[in-house]
Amino acid sequence: MVGGHTLPLKVDNTGFLLDRLGEDCHPLQYIRELTQNSIEAIARAGTPGEIVWDVEWNQFDETGVYKLCITDTGDGMAGPDMVHYINTLSASGGTQSFDKNYGVGAKIAAATRNHRGLVYLSWRDGAGSMIHLWREPNTGAYGLKQIKQDEDTYDHWGPVAEDVRPALIDQHGTMVVLLGQSDDANTVAAPAGVRTPSRWIARYLNTRYFRFPDGVVVRAREGWEHLRSDVDRNLLRRVNGQAEYLAAHSESSGQVQLTGAIAHWWVLKDEGAITQNSGITASSGHIAALYQDELYELQEARSGTARLQHFGVVLGAQRVVLYIAPQPSKEVRLTTNTARTHLLANSEPLPWADWAAEFRARLPAEITDLIARVAAQSKSPDHEKSIRERLKQISDLFRVSRYRTVPGGDRLADPATTSGSSGSAGTGGTGKSDGGSGAGEDGSPPDPPGGSSTREGDLHSLYLSKDGVPAKEAKPDPYPKALWVSVTDGTRTPGDIEDRAAKYLPEQNQLLINRDFRVFEDMIVRWELQYDGVPGSRDVIEDEVRQWFEQSLVETVIGVQALRSSKEWSLQSIDQALSAEALTSAVMQRYHVDVALRRALATRLGSNA
Repeated sequence: MVGGHTLPLKVDNTGFLLDRLGEDCHPLQYIRELTQNSIEAIARAGTPGEIVWDVEWNQFDETGVYKLCITDTGDGMAGPDMVHYINTLSASGGTQSFDKNYGVGAKIAAATRNHRGLVYLSWRDGAGSMIHLWREPNTGAYGLKQIKQDEDTYDHWGPVAEDVRPALIDQHGTMVVLLGQSDDANTVAAPAGVRTPSRWIARYLNTRYFRFPDGVVVRAREGWEHLRSDVDRNLLRRVNGQAEYLAAHSESSGQVQLTGAIAHWWVLKDEGAITQNSGITASSGHIAALYQDELYELQEARSGTARLQHFGVVLGAQRVVLYIAPQPSKEVRLTTNTARTHLLANSEPLPWADWAAEFRARLPAEITDLIARVAAQSKSPDHEKSIRERLKQISDLFRVSRYRTVPGGDRLADPATTSGSSGSAGTGGTGKSDGGSGAGEDGSPPDPPGGSSTREGDLHSLYLSKDGVPAKEAKPDPYPKALWVSVTDGTRTPGDIEDRAAKYLPEQNQLLINRDFRVFEDMIVRWELQYDGVPGSRDVIEDEVRQWFEQSLVETVIGVQALRSSKEWSLQSIDQALSAEALTSAVMQRYHVDVALRRALATRLGSNA
């Protein structure tokens, strides 16, 4: 046994450590970190306060170079305090804990992107002090640059002249100036690839925060390149967070209780704001995790549509917003990764798949109604009956099984792959295998696309597992429910399955076919030319072309599903074989479709020979 004192662990080459951790940060993460520091400083001051992201106009007037700065009216810091808090990794002026401030965020996210430095100017009780955190170019070490006090004295902090004090600050507050990677760097300009570069700070903060604390006003400069007298374009815009926008632009909202989380949902109004406000906020459908009034892992546009569809919002995703708020408990500790880019539950990623399955099973009536309304806009005819009739001849080739979880079952099914179904492989199923009305087995009407039956016994597992739950083999309908979607009728969100043939949603057993895909249109044009001048030929050709391509896609889905009983086909392999890219490949062979069309069109329109 060894006794005595412990030799504290030290960090060698902290510059490399910070640079490496900085790589894990979102490119705009420093905006959040410095804003959060200001929020906490205002809370410590105990009075309402303001945070402003702006140009450091004194430096611009002197050098002509735009430097970004953030100013707050928080409690401020004295010089020695600044040296301690800013130059000590994991030191914080607030409460430091796993679910609060780590004291490393700004040092990692901001300093690694501003090698020339961050200049902190802070006032407490009317006295101003400053420090300069930078990356020493010769050694790569991060630390405080020496500041000349007088002719013979240097220190790592110094007093600030009164004429430097921002107008916003009276007796207490802080301003941080971001110098960038070089003296001539314009740090007010948006980094490359950022959306809406003229309003990038406001948009980032709006999409990062659900709401700001009461008594905290946040503003951000836009139009800085215009004359300061041009107040219509060069102005400070109020930043409110997503809550205010959603309250003003939603037609309905509510909550769904999930295991360990609450799903907050909004259905947005069908109005111009969905696209017109996209430059300042997340104005159309998206999904995120919500924790302590901040948004994590926000997904919008194409990735947002895909995740919303996973949650059962098959159609109309552009008008649905979901925020999943995990609930901490004795068993579940919520925190973030060090860079605060991801929310973690017991140090693991959030259980998005589990929450998606629960939400699909409890889909709010307002969202179900939206999906049905959007589906009704589809102009595509129903080809299901004729496709089923043709495929009956080879039904023995489509051996697809599902496993119904029941006590005492002779199989072990994987509960993680459970999908809701009205007698089908997914919640979009028809409930009958004879091409009939599509009503459920109990005579109830079919679920709309993306809907979810909650009748007992309607849940089927897709896969077996040695660690699963007791189940019996079921014989559900293997046919996916197909729907043709298009941007022109509002059934497809722009960007979703763009230039792809189709998308398959396994949880709903739903096949969304892109009516705008050029391969389909090329085939229509080909046969239009051959039946040029025949009255009514366009509608007949469109109907037949879509019917035969739909059959190709339906067969592909059913055929790939039959492979899952093979040990060589993992879940990931099945997903890849049913991806939008794989389904596109399935319709790229066109000879057999063309032959089928020749016969079908000859029957309906007469021979074109």
